[in-house]
Amino acid sequence: MPTEPARNDRADGKPRTSPPEGHAAPSHGSLVDAHVGRYAARAKDMAASEIRALFAVAARPEIVSLAGGMPYVTALPLDAVGEMARQLVAQRGGVALQYGSAQGDPALREGICEVMALEGIHAHPDEVVVTVGSQQALDLITRIFVDPGDVVLAEAPSYVGALGTFASYQAQVVHVPMDDDGLVPEALAECLARLQADRQRVKFLYTVPSFHNPAGVTLSAQRRPEVLRICQRAGVLIIEDNPYGLLGFDGEPQRALRADDDHGVVYLGSFSKTIAAGLRVGWALAPPGIRDKLVLAAEAAVLCSSNLAQLLVGEYLASQPWREQIKVFRELYRERRDAMLDTLGAVMPEGCRWTRPGGGFYVWLQLPAGLNSKSMLPRAISSRVAYVPGTGFYADGGGAEFLRLSYCFPEPARIREGIRRLADVVDAETEIRATFGADRAGLPGRAGPADLTGPAGGPAS
Repeated sequence: MPTEPARNDRADGKPRTSPPEGHAAPSHGSLVDAHVGRYAARAKDMAASEIRALFAVAARPEIVSLAGGMPYVTALPLDAVGEMARQLVAQRGGVALQYGSAQGDPALREGICEVMALEGIHAHPDEVVVTVGSQQALDLITRIFVDPGDVVLAEAPSYVGALGTFASYQAQVVHVPMDDDGLVPEALAECLARLQADRQRVKFLYTVPSFHNPAGVTLSAQRRPEVLRICQRAGVLIIEDNPYGLLGFDGEPQRALRADDDHGVVYLGSFSKTIAAGLRVGWALAPPGIRDKLVLAAEAAVLCSSNLAQLLVGEYLASQPWREQIKVFRELYRERRDAMLDTLGAVMPEGCRWTRPGGGFYVWLQLPAGLNSKSMLPRAISSRVAYVPGTGFYADGGGAEFLRLSYCFPEPARIREGIRRLADVVDAETEIRATFGADRAGLPGRAGPADLTGPAGGPAS
């Protein structure tokens, strides 16, 4: 006697592909992701950054990684920091391990104002909002200002994490050229005039003025008031992202843009580069109206930042010689920068040009004509050296002729070896191009800093 097929089987004996009772059928799914059709439009173009995609490979011990901008945290007095953390939990654990305010710990906000004073900023703790690193501050700022299609101005090239944030809120990024003195004021003014003539809504200018990531250049003291005036006349807010400002190798820190404009600049800061990235403590300094919106947005995102991390940083600022520790970092990074620049000058082939950073973590290198940093990366990895292709630092994927080199983490000897390996890779790619006469670029280029320093130590032609 024939029997009915089981509930989970089809009449032809094959398993059913429909979902169980009570579950909606997937819309336009795939074998990889059954939820493809359900995602919001803003999630459609999400992709891993050029840097994150490299981490797994670059972490292999045989590879000299000149890719990630990881601070050299082992230069901290780890024993003293560990003892400080132990005492904090033992004596104030009931507070440190509890929920806190969305605006941040009051004592930490006072300490942050002392840190910003080194760059000429006179601020009140009530103006500060503590965030999960400055990356969250950037996300919150974009969330409260940007509607889909709004324009965000950003330097060319620009910080890859910022570009990812802007893309996630469906902003239209318009790049503004830079040169060795940072953002070009005339180009900024022309860009704003063109966008306003086209009735485009420009929400803010995003800039990393000191020891730029990835370009390594610094906005000159002469240009800073010009940039402020241009944005003030146009009624455009400035987002000043300044994680490297205290890590200059010569002289005092540059005066921050926020020091000369209390209402037209939102300043973003971080302890990731001057204490420890793993603590994830950053901040935004904003006018009262923006501050209130940031607090509400932070509550919606995370309720509050880690009380433990905040109290650790606050205790570090109160009890440790943090200014002296910043000097230690500056000298350590200066030595590593010098190792990179000296070796670049000694071994890089003709046609390469690069910036000479006065602080921070990065050198921006331009390859000889026709070479493509993204296409060249597999050869570099097989030669046991890693860098970040320039394409990750442009909203439209341009910049193929550039790459970013980071000198903050490897020891000087490793940096020298990595640059020698990179020079061999560039030589090999140049020889292939000369042999086959084919343009391996494949991707559109974009202007980077215009007057990169050449191997001879003078201005490049």
